[in-house]
Amino acid sequence: MRIVRHRSDQGPRLAVLDDEDVLIDLPAGLDLPTLLADDGRLADTADTSLRTASRGVAFHDADLMAPLDPPTVRDFSAFPEHTAGIARNLDPNAAVPEEFWEIPAFYFSNPYATVGPHDDVPVPPGCARFDFELEVAAVVGRAGRDLTVPEAAEHIAGFVVFNDFSARDVQFHEMRLRLGPAKGKDTATSLGAVFVTADALRHRASGASYDLTMRVLVNDEEIGTDTLDNMAWSFPALAAYASRGTSIRPGDLLGSGTCRNGCLAELWGRYGQDFRPPLRPGDVVTTEVELLGGTRNRIVPGTPPHEIRPGA
Repeated sequence: MRIVRHRSDQGPRLAVLDDEDVLIDLPAGLDLPTLLADDGRLADTADTSLRTASRGVAFHDADLMAPLDPPTVRDFSAFPEHTAGIARNLDPNAAVPEEFWEIPAFYFSNPYATVGPHDDVPVPPGCARFDFELEVAAVVGRAGRDLTVPEAAEHIAGFVVFNDFSARDVQFHEMRLRLGPAKGKDTATSLGAVFVTADALRHRASGASYDLTMRVLVNDEEIGTDTLDNMAWSFPALAAYASRGTSIRPGDLLGSGTCRNGCLAELWGRYGQDFRPPLRPGDVVTTEVELLGGTRNRIVPGTPPHEIRPGA
């Protein structure tokens, strides 16, 4: 099943895509986390709409939004080659640290920074090295706490394309204090238009994840490509770790972390800081993930930072 959200005359509206990629509206006033909170409610609601509701606009003609407003966003680092490439920005001989294989590390991102698949993205204040990150996020469908990995698999409702825009100079500056990333990741996270339920990907299960091709392009030039099954940690493992000592809830996002060659900073770490330029206003970043869709965001000028001093 594929669920989207679009702008309508009555405001944001959820819809299910039929076999011809036409939007069939769900009843007004519903959001994805609410539907996911009750087992079976999303499927029942979508099935009823497919049988009874009138057909709407074609997918490519719709004014599409992010399919949900996530209550929390945890972004993991599940691709070892990406981790090694990023580390080489600080140490040219860096390898994957031992800790990578001990815990699926993550940071909390900003749910208020969620933007749609085709929205403009401003350069963050004070940023000169703006970057993208090609990822996939799992969407939690059922609340849980202290889950085992097999239990956590039943709490993942589906998936969405996830592009975590990053202010690399801001990020590396703040992380010298052994905190963050925080402001370096605070401006925009673009979500793909389509939420795809987990059952729709079952036939592509492979390794720890799924055999889905991933691509990222800048101004229609391919920058990097990978497959999602190069994840070393599975999405159920991410969900289990996220639930340790706390709760995960419907609509929470669990990012896979950037795939191999899925961001500029990784390429800078491997090939030098001038290998490819950072994003500039006017650039268009496109992400594509097989069966999940993608994003296409134009970079626009941001605002200058206001001066902040100690004691002020």
